[in-house]
Amino acid sequence: MAITYMTREGYKKKMEEIAYLESVKRPEISRAIAEARDKGDLSENAEYDAAKEAQGMLEMKISQLKDLVANARIIDDSKLNTDEVQILNKVKIKNVKNGMVIEYTIVADSEANLKEKKIASSTPIAQGLLGHKLGDVVEIKVPAGLMQFEIVEISIG
Repeated sequence: MAITYMTREGYKKKMEEIAYLESVKRPEISRAIAEARDKGDLSENAEYDAAKEAQGMLEMKISQLKDLVANARIIDDSKLNTDEVQILNKVKIKNVKNGMVIEYTIVADSEANLKEKKIASSTPIAQGLLGHKLGDVVEIKVPAGLMQFEIVEISIG
């Protein structure tokens, strides 16, 4: 399993999710299985099959989350700076062609959320920006082709 970089906040959220799934969802599914079993013939019992399937999916999700946090490396925010683009920086970029300005925060893949303008560090845009400085013009290959962006601001996300 690959190492995942997370903020302290992201790590805490994943741990809370695991606790919720184990302490709330797992007992709910166990009750559903018990209730379905009490209804008799299991070979024709769709409720039992559905509950068992839900149990399998839940256990898989818990296992994946535990693997994720077991291989997580917490990013130390005190070491962040704005000399060059790095993970957890908020970056304002200007499309050289049309002048449009966009702002993204580069985050760990597990914390990406496009609605919040948080892009995963593994995305082409983030990869094209990482390591560059204020004023640099970078060429980034996107599905539409090659685009040029000027880095107009770097701040702590």
